[in-house]
Amino acid sequence: MTLTVETFSFAVKTKGNCDIIDITDAVEKIIQENNFSEGNALVFISGSTAAITTIEYEPGLLKDYPKLFEKLIPENESYHHNFAWYDGNGHSHLRASLQKSSFTVPFKNSKLLLGTWQQIILVDFDNRSRYREVIVQLTGIKKTE
Repeated sequence: MTLTVETFSFAVKTKGNCDIIDITDAVEKIIQENNFSEGNALVFISGSTAAITTIEYEPGLLKDYPKLFEKLIPENESYHHNFAWYDGNGHSHLRASLQKSSFTVPFKNSKLLLGTWQQIILVDFDNRSRYREVIVQLTGIKKTE
């Protein structure tokens, strides 16, 4: 058995403004299509106004999640970043900094070892729609032919 490391990516179109996208199936598909059987998947988002985390992807939390961030870091406050770059997304950077840019999850038999109600999500906190690049780095053992 040889330990293999391979890196993949896929693009996601977001709406911005705390858009929450379930990327669980896309990550698992990469594992399966590339014949990995057991290991770890590192899921990373490049950029400073987005995050990768897990939640139960259900309608109530999809409403509660943005509400939490609006309460913690209101969009319409005066942020120094906005005066430096005049892009109005100071709140986006602060919100993303409370989350993380990556998440690591083990997999076995080509299936992510997530909890029953746990999905991997991409959250775009920016104040505009974007194309985001999600990077998936797999470290593990491939299926033998």
